[in-house]
Amino acid sequence: MNSFNGALSLIPDEYLQPTYPVMETFYSLQGEGYWSGSAAFFIRLAGCDIQCFWCDVQESWEQNTYPSRTVKQILQEILENKADRVVITGGEPTLHNLTPLTKALQTANLKVHLETAGNHEITGFFDWVCLSPKKFCPVLAQNYPLANELKIIVRNQHDLEWAANQAEYCTPKTLKYLQPEWTNFEKAIHWIIPYIQQNTGWKLSLQIHKYLNIR
Repeated sequence: MNSFNGALSLIPDEYLQPTYPVMETFYSLQGEGYWSGSAAFFIRLAGCDIQCFWCDVQESWEQNTYPSRTVKQILQEILENKADRVVITGGEPTLHNLTPLTKALQTANLKVHLETAGNHEITGFFDWVCLSPKKFCPVLAQNYPLANELKIIVRNQHDLEWAANQAEYCTPKTLKYLQPEWTNFEKAIHWIIPYIQQNTGWKLSLQIHKYLNIR
């Protein structure tokens, strides 16, 4: 029995058979936040009910556009790439029940991360949760304490005031990041740098994957 089949044999079928609408999967480097620069396998699930006008993955919004894949199929690809860290993103991944997927991933000894706006119940089991709330889509109160990392996208100056408000709902251990919105980068970074200098509990997040021209 090879190592792939050996890992899969440890996972109950009830976790391997469920399907998810997957826009894309790829092995790359995390480009944002605390884990920036770390190798990670990305699972981008389709479907989003937030639809930010500045979103750089708008093609992920429509759930029915993409084929469904079983957890087993997804996991086989991850194991073939020899990844040890997985990021579940979207779209808005919490539109889906993530319990079977995350159970399977963790049973295979993978570290599992989630990127979410927090507007739906977070299902599943995670080693790291990045909460990136949006102004026009309230976060469920129960999700704030789950955030290891709070990442606020800054497009205008008011976003800084809103970021401070969001941080009040998180735990003292939650890491706080401000990230300039890519299409308004020059103005946003001009506001962010002095804000961080005066509010040293915050750190800067840059989308390094865009500079490296990788996914």
